[in-house]
Amino acid sequence: MWVIGFILMIDNVDQYIVRGMVNQLREAFHVGLVDIGFLISAFVLVNGVVTIPAGYMGDRWNRTRSVAVTIAFWSVISALGGVVPTSAFSALLVVRGLLGFGQAVSDPSSSSLLADYYSVDRRGRAFSVQQCLVFVGMGVGLAIGGLVGPLFHGSGWRLAFFISAIPGLVIAVWTWRLPEPRRGSADRAYVGSGNSLEIDARETRTLFPGGLRRFLAEMASGLKTDIRTILAIPTMRFALVGVSALLFTVSAVGTWMPQFYQNQLGLHQGAATVAFGGLVVLAGIPGVVIGGRIADRWMHKVKGARVAVPGYCLLASTTLFIASFINLPFIAVYPIQLVAFFLATSAVPALRAGLSDSVPANLRGTGFSAFNLAAVVFGSAAAPVIVSFVAAQFGENFRTAFLIVMPAAYIGAMFLLMARDHIEKDTAKILEAVSAAMLAEQHDGL
Repeated sequence: MWVIGFILMIDNVDQYIVRGMVNQLREAFHVGLVDIGFLISAFVLVNGVVTIPAGYMGDRWNRTRSVAVTIAFWSVISALGGVVPTSAFSALLVVRGLLGFGQAVSDPSSSSLLADYYSVDRRGRAFSVQQCLVFVGMGVGLAIGGLVGPLFHGSGWRLAFFISAIPGLVIAVWTWRLPEPRRGSADRAYVGSGNSLEIDARETRTLFPGGLRRFLAEMASGLKTDIRTILAIPTMRFALVGVSALLFTVSAVGTWMPQFYQNQLGLHQGAATVAFGGLVVLAGIPGVVIGGRIADRWMHKVKGARVAVPGYCLLASTTLFIASFINLPFIAVYPIQLVAFFLATSAVPALRAGLSDSVPANLRGTGFSAFNLAAVVFGSAAAPVIVSFVAAQFGENFRTAFLIVMPAAYIGAMFLLMARDHIEKDTAKILEAVSAAMLAEQHDGL
C-alpha cells in the first residue's frame, strides 16, 4: 500500500515542481503565462495516447515489473529538463511531455494492484493512503520548485529538475520487489476463499509470446471489447463525468492557487508557496485519510456511498471555493479554502474504491486507464490551460478566472449523484460472478 502510494507521490513531485517555479521559468525562457500553462499540461498528449493501451497491457502483464521500469525511465526524463537550453522552450515542452508516459503506465497498473491487495471493505482506506501521498507529492514538488528555483540568480530550476529524479530511482527498486498478486484475489477473499494474497505464478511470462505484430493485432481487437464492456457498466459512464469535474477542480486549485495568492492577495512567492503547502498538509491529507474511512464505514449504510458521498462533497467544496474568490483579504479567504479543499480531496479515495468495486478484476487496468484519461484530459491538462487563458484575458486576474470556470464542477457532482442508483448493482454482479467461479473451481476439483 505504501509503496504504491510512493509511486503516485513521485509522479506528482515531477508534475508540481514546475508549478513551484513559474516565475523563474518565465524569466529564463522569456515566455508568457499561457506558455507555462501548456508546459504544465505538456504530458497530456503522450498520456492520452498511451494510457488506454497501457491499461490493456496492465491487465495482461506483470504490473509490478512494468511500473518499476517506467518509474526509472521517467526519473531520467525528468532530470533531462535541467539541461535544456533557455533558447529552446519547445525542447522543454517535449521533455515534459514525455513524462505523460510515466503516469499513463503507473496509474492504471498500480491502482489495479491495490485493488488486488485489499478487499472491498478495506479499499477506501487503502486508496486514501495512496491519495494522501499524491498530495504529499504535490507539496514536495511545489516546495522543491519554490525553494530551489530562485537559487543561483533564478537558475536553480535546473538543480530542481535533477533533485526530483533521485527518489524516483529508489521507488523503482522498491516497486520491482513487490509481489505480483493474482487478479481478483482480494475479491475471492471477500466472498470467502480465505487467502487475501494469491501470488501470480505467471509473473515470468514473456511479453510477446506470438510476436509483436500478433500482439498488436490482438490488442487492437481486445481493446475494443474491453472498452465496450467497461462503458456498458452504468456506474462507469456516470462516474467518469464526475471524476472529470472533480479533478478539474483539484487541478485548477493545485496549479494556480499560488499565483492567485501572489497576484490578487499580495503574497510574495515564498509565502504563496507555503500557503498552498498549508492547504495540502492541513486540508488535502486529512481529507483523503478521512474520506477513505468514510468510504468503507458508510459503504453499507448509505445508498451508493462510494459515489454519493463524493457527489455531495464536490457540491459543497465548489460552493465554498466560489465564495472564497469574492474580494476578501487573505485572512478571510484561507479558512474557507481549507474547508473547501478538505471536502474536494475527501471524495477521491471513495471514487477510486468505487471504480474497483464496479469493474471486473481482469479489466481494472483498462478501467483505471479510463479513469486516468478523464482525470488527465479534463483535469491535469484542461484546467491549467483554461484557467491561465481566462486569467490572461483579465490581466492575469485569477480571481475572475476561477469565478468563471469553477461552476462547471456542479455538473460533475450531479452525475456522481446519478451514479448512486447503479453502483451497488454493478458491484453485486461482480461478486456474484466471483462466487460462481469459485464454486465451479470447487466442483472441478471434486
